[in-house]
Amino acid sequence: MATNLAIDDNLIQEAQRVGQKKTKKETVTEALIEYIQRRKQREITSLFLSIDYDHDYDHKKYRDQR
Repeated sequence: MATNLAIDDNLIQEAQRVGQKKTKKETVTEALIEYIQRRKQREITSLFLSIDYDHDYDHKKYRDQR
């Protein structure tokens, strides 16, 4: 899918340099992949405080049973 975007030239050049990419397309593709990964990670971390756990569970008790 062809798309025309007005991206700041300095920004894309710096991203190419930092990401060591030869083309703008490679740079934008990698940036989008990282963006999606970070957003998915943010969704996952929001679950951390929503999971119930057993306060009486003794993890040390089960260590020696291996």
